[in-house]
Amino acid sequence: MSPDVYRSTPARLTSIAAQRLPRPILLLIGLVYIIAGLYFRDPWKADDVIGLATMMTALQSDNNAWLLPQIGSLAYAQNGPMVTWAGAICIVVFSPLLSLFTSQLDAAIIASRIPNLLWMLMMSCSVWYGVYLLGRRPEAQPLALPFGGEPPPQDYGRILADAALLLLLATVGILLRMHETSSVPAMLAFQALAFYAVTRMLDRPLSGALTLGLALACLFFTRGWLGLLPALLASLWLFLPRNPLASRRRYLPHALISAAALMLAWWIPARLADTYWTDQWLFWHTSSISWPSLGVIASLLRDLPWFLWPTWPFALLALWRWRDWMSAPHIRIPLAFLLLPLLLMLFLADVFEPEYSMLVIPSALLAAFALPTLRRGIINSLDWFSVMCFSLAIATVWLGWIALHSGWPHQISENIALQTRGYEAVISWPALFIAAIGTLFWVGLVRWRLHTHPAALWRGTILSSGGLIATWLLLASLWMPAIDYARSYRDVSFQMKEALQQHVRPGECVRPLMLGLGQRASLYVFQGIEFSFSSDCSLILQQVSPRALEDGTAPYSDQSEHVLWEGKRAPDRHEMFRLLRLRP
Repeated sequence: MSPDVYRSTPARLTSIAAQRLPRPILLLIGLVYIIAGLYFRDPWKADDVIGLATMMTALQSDNNAWLLPQIGSLAYAQNGPMVTWAGAICIVVFSPLLSLFTSQLDAAIIASRIPNLLWMLMMSCSVWYGVYLLGRRPEAQPLALPFGGEPPPQDYGRILADAALLLLLATVGILLRMHETSSVPAMLAFQALAFYAVTRMLDRPLSGALTLGLALACLFFTRGWLGLLPALLASLWLFLPRNPLASRRRYLPHALISAAALMLAWWIPARLADTYWTDQWLFWHTSSISWPSLGVIASLLRDLPWFLWPTWPFALLALWRWRDWMSAPHIRIPLAFLLLPLLLMLFLADVFEPEYSMLVIPSALLAAFALPTLRRGIINSLDWFSVMCFSLAIATVWLGWIALHSGWPHQISENIALQTRGYEAVISWPALFIAAIGTLFWVGLVRWRLHTHPAALWRGTILSSGGLIATWLLLASLWMPAIDYARSYRDVSFQMKEALQQHVRPGECVRPLMLGLGQRASLYVFQGIEFSFSSDCSLILQQVSPRALEDGTAPYSDQSEHVLWEGKRAPDRHEMFRLLRLRP
């Protein structure tokens, strides 16, 4: 395909629409996005607290917990050690300073989330520069206007990069995940780095290949083969004939050899240190593979539309509008990073948000290239949809907060009380001030859109990302105490520690029964509670539901005389803990 044919692309854009988004605004949006909800809360059940537990184990244990992630004495043989390394190093470096202002535990919690800022920065820079490189290529340029006026390639690439980053920040599914001490933020960062690396190889193949090797190895360190394979297969596909990197295939060994060397530098010491952990790691990965099933397909069809909102409709539209340019790098590269993870999901026994996250970045990339092909009327309609949707969401957040503190409206207040049973609502004036600022920001953004009628391509994307961030800021300021109360295990961990100190005799051990991984990690983080694997323990800590106790389906439900302690989180109606002493 000749450059002359490329100039007849479906993109239509004037230099006025390619006005640059001010860098301070883009930086402010990114900072508010990642900082809101990241601090001033406890780690929550499941992946958030599990990641923190592996970091604290690495610092407190004398065994191989730095090399092999563990939760206390329990081998956490699922992901790699990247998140553990980053978080534990930040705890060592920043916790002593933070402990001057708060408790040692809270200082460690705050320090463990500092890597999220790094993951956010790496993801944002990789996406922006990758799209910028693709957007300024001749294949992606908009149609040349009869009398001129189309943007120059650099301005065009810059406006597409801004739009791609804003669309990424507007994606609903990763909003909460980006604020966890889990593998997802790091996995997104290194996937974005892999995308940037293959894009860089179009111009500078050697440096791009070495960067790709680093990104692939870090994906392996972050989430094992499930993190590595999607990006690896996508990259390999791009080197096949009739693909953008076919002429650069002689540099592919540089990427593969550097990635393999880095991976072996961890795997060989890990294998020598603990064969049990590595065997369990291999078993977990192999057991995750399965033949395609209707259940997995149904879950994808049900969950992906909301998880990838609002980028997936634009991504599909980009594939249709650019259907005659499928071999062009700005379409083929994001498409490879979209199709290969999606295909691999069909062969997983269970898929959920960590796997869905691998589709977020390529979906946002394709969506950005759809924007120059849209007519002004369609863009205006999308702008109005964002205004109505997020205005309603912000109003709902305020209405719920009013119901929480005043009891009106009555029905909403009752529904909230069911979810926050035992919570005493107290107005935080600093949080209220932050929420008011966020609301005023959204009102100002809407007023700017209504009164100035901006022509810039990023006007719709800044409405979507700004609306989502404003809603999240209100939730993080107004609702964080109530949400933290409903999801934290700090209080019940304290109660359990007291019960163990009171009832455990010298020489006795406690083993868990049906205790979830997130609950076990929470007990370790908040109170350092450890359990034994011995079947000879006379004490059992049981996790059970009240309904199972009532209908007699729970183990030991008929031995109430041996119950030493019962406890639960006040707002949780489906979970409780029991400390049992078994008969000799």
